[in-house]
Amino acid sequence: MRKIIGSFIFCIAGALLNMFVYWIFITIMGLPLYLDTIFTITVTLVCGPLWGVLTGALTNAHSFTVYGWEYYLFALCNIAAALITWFFIKLFPLELNLNMYAANTKSVYQSGSRRLSAWMDSFIVLTLLSFALCLVISILGGCISVFIGFFKAPAVNPAAVQTMFHHNIHMLPNEILSRIPINIIDRLISAFAAFGVALAVRGLMKKIHR
Repeated sequence: MRKIIGSFIFCIAGALLNMFVYWIFITIMGLPLYLDTIFTITVTLVCGPLWGVLTGALTNAHSFTVYGWEYYLFALCNIAAALITWFFIKLFPLELNLNMYAANTKSVYQSGSRRLSAWMDSFIVLTLLSFALCLVISILGGCISVFIGFFKAPAVNPAAVQTMFHHNIHMLPNEILSRIPINIIDRLISAFAAFGVALAVRGLMKKIHR
């Protein structure tokens, strides 16, 4: 029961931090980066897919009152981030194993070269994860934006390079392709930042339970 309560609190905190990071980068700094999946990925790495999905869904809860029900559909992008992360955890269990890094590395590896190799393996997997997130979220976000266009004029997407493609291109591929350049940067930062935060959280949890 304590584990469930702790995971739920962590989930709520993750959603709030996602919204805070979004507010800082988009509203305050005016940068075309959402970075609103960092803590969704973090929660998934630490607590599993169920809590990651819930974090993603809660992150976009404010869309109901601020933008309208249509824009809550973008929660699917955040939810997708949790599911893709969990898929990669299952696909690369060693490279994304938080317990291995939170433990005493000297007892896990016999040499510095093996430790470096493990970090490089994780680096490669996180890079692959970021590109997978970029592709899936760009496609999903583009489809959602086109769908919203049937009900109302889509809001300006600050994380899309709207002018890089010819204006005669079909709406759907334009919405998808215009998201990819910025999403590459966004998801790279999100994947590595989330893994770093997750390592810090897991290390803290181990110290608390000693």
